[in-house]
Amino acid sequence: MQKNLLTRLSFLAAAAALTACGGGGGDDPVPGAPQSVALEFMAVAGNTPVQCGSVVPGLGSGAVDAQIRDLRFYISEVALLRADGSAVPLTLAANDDWNLTAGEHRVTLIDLENGTGACSVGTAATNALVRGSVPAGNYVGVKMTMGVPFALNHTLYSDVNTAKPPLDVGAMAWSWQAGRKFSKIEVTDPAAAPGTWTAKTFTVHLGSTGCTGNPATGETVQCKTPNRMAITLPAFDPAQQKIAVDLKALLAGNDITRNQAGAAGCMSGGTDPECAGVFQALAIDWKADGTGTGLPIAGGAAQTVFRPVAR
Repeated sequence: MQKNLLTRLSFLAAAAALTACGGGGGDDPVPGAPQSVALEFMAVAGNTPVQCGSVVPGLGSGAVDAQIRDLRFYISEVALLRADGSAVPLTLAANDDWNLTAGEHRVTLIDLENGTGACSVGTAATNALVRGSVPAGNYVGVKMTMGVPFALNHTLYSDVNTAKPPLDVGAMAWSWQAGRKFSKIEVTDPAAAPGTWTAKTFTVHLGSTGCTGNPATGETVQCKTPNRMAITLPAFDPAQQKIAVDLKALLAGNDITRNQAGAAGCMSGGTDPECAGVFQALAIDWKADGTGTGLPIAGGAAQTVFRPVAR
């Protein structure tokens, strides 16, 4: 579609401008000139690229076949890393259907489903890119959050019906509290009805839980477990690499064909047994007795879901 073509062309232009990122060859960027950046995400299962409409092999503890049903998540507060460890915030491209800057907060919706096959619950429009700019310089890595900043999630744009894009997507709204699903990742039984899975869909809906207060009536919202995922890729060059989201790693700790208890799959429940393996992969503190903090463990250093891959 035209939107995807324009997005792809924007990425190519950005990649060409970033040859110095990650310590690559070439002259240093022109001092003072903004440096374009485009981070591109792709879905994989292990080392295999995957997409809607195709069978995804080897998922879960049983290494079963599955199909993607949904694959959307919010990425926020992106910053590039210098060799000295300092972080330089990415200035997002202009607000549009996928990107929003509001005050100091920046968020992008990554949408890797395309409305085909089992993803018919989604939309044809896709977005694999976080686009923006940083001051000219040499950068070696990137850090970001999978989630929506608190101020945008529970205060400024709590109501999905009046929020600005991309926070106005109904499919990404929690149904029982103000706020968003930070991820809507779902896989389903690939077999024809009645199929072989006892629970037909396994979900990974990451979001803040234990929230009190109604922003619609002016109350202050507080959440016991924020559940925002920290992602740091200390060695990453967007001109040479993409960021893979690995469904095999995300689901490795679960039998995705059945549901032990609670909601289908993991919907960030504090005691839902399906969340143990998911939160371990995301490196977010979760405990079976419900005492998990919902904070990144060691800054997310042990997360296994996002990693750099060659273009």
